[in-house]
Amino acid sequence: MTHRRSWRKSSYSGPEGDSACVEVSLTADALVRDSKAAGGDVLAFSVSAWRAFVVSVA
Repeated sequence: MTHRRSWRKSSYSGPEGDSACVEVSLTADALVRDSKAAGGDVLAFSVSAWRAFVVSVA
């Protein structure tokens, strides 16, 4: 499911090699994963839930 998606790391995550990072992939849904374990589990959110989250932390 996640191998054909484009993933982005937040610009707030710090320099390369920083161990406290998450990545997000946005298409018809929003997937979030730990950048240290790219092949591991992901959290899935609807687009509307992801937008609500982003608005609440902005």
